[in-house]
Amino acid sequence: MRRSGSSALLFFAVFSAASITTQAQPKRPMTFEDMMHMKRLGETAVSADGKWLGYSVTTVDLEKNTKTPEIWLQPIAGGEPLKVSATQPGDGGLQFAPDGKRVLFVSGREGASQVWIADFDDATGATSNAKKLTSISTEADNAKWSPDGRFIVFTSNVYPDCAPITFADSKTGDQCNADRDKAKAESKVKAQIFTHLMYRHWNHFTGDKRSHLFLIEVDTGKLRDLTPNDTHDVPTDYPTSPLGCGCAISPDAKEMAFVKKDVPEEATSTNSDIFTLDLTSPDAKPIKVSTALGGDMDPAYSPDGRYLAWRSQARAGYESDKFRLALYDRGAKTIKYLLPKFENWVDEFAWGLNSETIYFVSGSRGSAPVYELDLRTGRAALWVTLQQGSGEFSSIHPTPVRNSVVATRMTAGHPSEVFEIVNSPAIVDVLPTKKENAAQAGRLPVYPVPEAKELRQLTHLNDALLANLDLSEMEDFWFTASDGTKEQGFLIRPPNFDPSKKYPLKFLIHGGPQGAWGDAWSYRWNAELFAANGYVVVMINPGGSTGYGQAFVDSVNGDWGGKPFTDLMSGLDYAEQHYPFIDKTRECALGASYGGYMANWVLGHTTRFKCIVSHDGMFDPESAYGTTEELWFNEWEFKGKPWDYYGKPDSENPYRKWAPMMSAKTFKTPTLVVHSQLDFRLDVSEGYQLFTTLQRLGVPSKMLYFPDEGHWVLKPQNSQLWWKTVNDWVDQWTTKPN
Repeated sequence: MRRSGSSALLFFAVFSAASITTQAQPKRPMTFEDMMHMKRLGETAVSADGKWLGYSVTTVDLEKNTKTPEIWLQPIAGGEPLKVSATQPGDGGLQFAPDGKRVLFVSGREGASQVWIADFDDATGATSNAKKLTSISTEADNAKWSPDGRFIVFTSNVYPDCAPITFADSKTGDQCNADRDKAKAESKVKAQIFTHLMYRHWNHFTGDKRSHLFLIEVDTGKLRDLTPNDTHDVPTDYPTSPLGCGCAISPDAKEMAFVKKDVPEEATSTNSDIFTLDLTSPDAKPIKVSTALGGDMDPAYSPDGRYLAWRSQARAGYESDKFRLALYDRGAKTIKYLLPKFENWVDEFAWGLNSETIYFVSGSRGSAPVYELDLRTGRAALWVTLQQGSGEFSSIHPTPVRNSVVATRMTAGHPSEVFEIVNSPAIVDVLPTKKENAAQAGRLPVYPVPEAKELRQLTHLNDALLANLDLSEMEDFWFTASDGTKEQGFLIRPPNFDPSKKYPLKFLIHGGPQGAWGDAWSYRWNAELFAANGYVVVMINPGGSTGYGQAFVDSVNGDWGGKPFTDLMSGLDYAEQHYPFIDKTRECALGASYGGYMANWVLGHTTRFKCIVSHDGMFDPESAYGTTEELWFNEWEFKGKPWDYYGKPDSENPYRKWAPMMSAKTFKTPTLVVHSQLDFRLDVSEGYQLFTTLQRLGVPSKMLYFPDEGHWVLKPQNSQLWWKTVNDWVDQWTTKPN
């Protein structure tokens, strides 16, 4: 342990020294290799006494094509990071025990993912005596301590028709699962038979297994399945995939809340619900406590045990409905929805330690600041000033020290780091007035802020590397769309910027469509890296974008190629007019997911771009309906099923009215098509159809196909090929001025 701590100190000392020696050197543009060398912050945890921060850091090895996480500890008050000596590379999921004397983590060091625990010295940060707690054949993940430290809850994917694992008999059911897995692995027949939808999801076939919640006693090792029985002919996941644990344990450790889709057909419904389970009785059955027709998720008990809160959507079938904050009074069995006039989503939340406050993050006009909600008054306050709060915060951990909150923060020019926010917020009304409605306002509202405040960076994972890079600050601008609404765009200038020169432009289109560009870092579509080879980057948040009120989000429904397209073009017009260094004769449009759909729509509706990049985009909404797994999405966005419109003119059929394929005769712009075999939300056939059409029309085109990726390109060397192919394509068509 002493050796591990010394190596950690040496590592960070060398890291800091490198920073000092390189600061005097001229800054240079970022490269793809730079981005791969960056340490990636993962999950975070804070000890109950607020003294220790635990976090995961992933290192990418481009040559080996690997990503390896490691777990670190750090004193929040100040001190050097220490690698958790009880863990090995690849371990994750660190959590501190409530008494501060142990930690748990998930490790696959013996070939299968299991829950491990180790002793923890809260004076020195040393960990020791690591031992494996679970040995379940179907592996363990998403582990969570009970508040009394007596047991741990985790998830495992099991065959629901095997005998339940109970305290009295844990062997029969586990052996059944082991035998089924062994037989499947050894069988030379790999065919599958489907009897229901959702037979595949995102990037994998779901198979016969389902996620269940398990409880294991720390001292005895006794194990039982908490969710053994299904109420439908089609077994479902507990919790709903892919929510991790999706569960919470009451402060007295007598009850658990979890998320489950209590519906007969998961593929057509977004209605997940919150259930509670009495942990004191092995025969107890789950009780549904939520009532909303949409998705209910992320349950959390108040520290005093009086309340259970969760995020809730009101409308059925709409995955992008506003996420409200629901408060369930456990004694009165009543639900109250907090902040009823708050127009933006509650992206995540955490209880204050006094049970009278809730901290939450909400995306707003290109940033995601932290707010504090006072349950006594029902009013909220910005936890940091707008200037301090630029970027996106997440992973909130209130602490008992100095009235502080520990959270991660990233910006467009800086990957995630952990910060401590110390503040005494003024309780102010953060709700915009009607005049300041986000979809109508051209500026951020100014609210009074307290003078006593501090935003202190705790981790410094990439200081040395970032000190060498010329990363332009993201700028925002507001413009008037064709329907009169005020909308927001963003711009990044290239490195070594010379205002007297003209630069080509990359026009990035976000996905969703209910998503948003903002002051955030990405390892996939990184705006700074797009700008690094001499381009201006422009991004617009058109109708349908989040962070501007739910009415603005809803404006894209049933209007995919309408207002969003004109908004994008109006925003680009504004940028061309107000930034004279943009060469509007050398522009390329790039988009993925819904951005890929919009790139396809742009292809048929304007010739202003020199090139297009369409990644995982929808080409034919009718065929996309038959090949996607989450049918609720298409049925909501296109207002029904394809056959609902049979016999009607195309102008009344959203599946054809908004189909890029219907404008194929006008395709002229050189287009790069990117699609992946394991993308089950937007099937690879959509990319094939687009590429075939372009080739038959004689439009200059190329297709980049990944057989081993899903909706996102995640493997390091695949990502390297993606960036090279995309940048080469854009350079090919935009390098030479007209």
